[in-house]
Amino acid sequence: MNRIQRVSPGLALALWASAAAAQSDIPESIRHLLAPQLTRKPSTPMLVVEARGDPRIVGGRAFGLLFQLYYTIPETPKGPQQAAPRARWPVSLDQPRASWVGLYALPVPGAVTKLPPHTAPDGLKATLSTWEYGDVAEVLHVGPYEEEEPTLDRLQTFARQHGYELSGDHEEEYIRGPTMAGPGDPTRYLTILRYRVRKVP
Repeated sequence: MNRIQRVSPGLALALWASAAAAQSDIPESIRHLLAPQLTRKPSTPMLVVEARGDPRIVGGRAFGLLFQLYYTIPETPKGPQQAAPRARWPVSLDQPRASWVGLYALPVPGAVTKLPPHTAPDGLKATLSTWEYGDVAEVLHVGPYEEEEPTLDRLQTFARQHGYELSGDHEEEYIRGPTMAGPGDPTRYLTILRYRVRKVP
């Protein structure tokens, strides 16, 4: 059972101010996703690194290899044109995290047909793949990754209320998160949560 923790008025005000600042610092292009949305997305060529294990442990290594490969591919857009990284989990999120399979990915141009020469660290595998989309339900989560569950529940309820069921893996797109300089402020993280969906007959 979770205990209700009491916080001082000063701490409560600081937490509220931090959350309000994060809300006000959302790019206009994704602000509409503060409310769940249904949309259509095209299939997307991806550079993918597969890693098994708890994302809190293996995620950093997976993203390290992902960006290393991405930046050595001449055709990939760099700088402001670069897309945000994503991840999919083709497993039940109820499983112990140690058994999770994570697919950490970046979109690449369709002209990219082979990987640069590399040696993947133990436990990691890099491939080129196409992620199928079609109808998707998505929502923007503001805050730490550990606090996504209520946002996910809201997204899944929204999809059901509109006559859809989930038909794909849990996906996250990392608009703002940790950087090479460190974890930063988790209350300001911006993550798009996404599922492929299909209309219930």
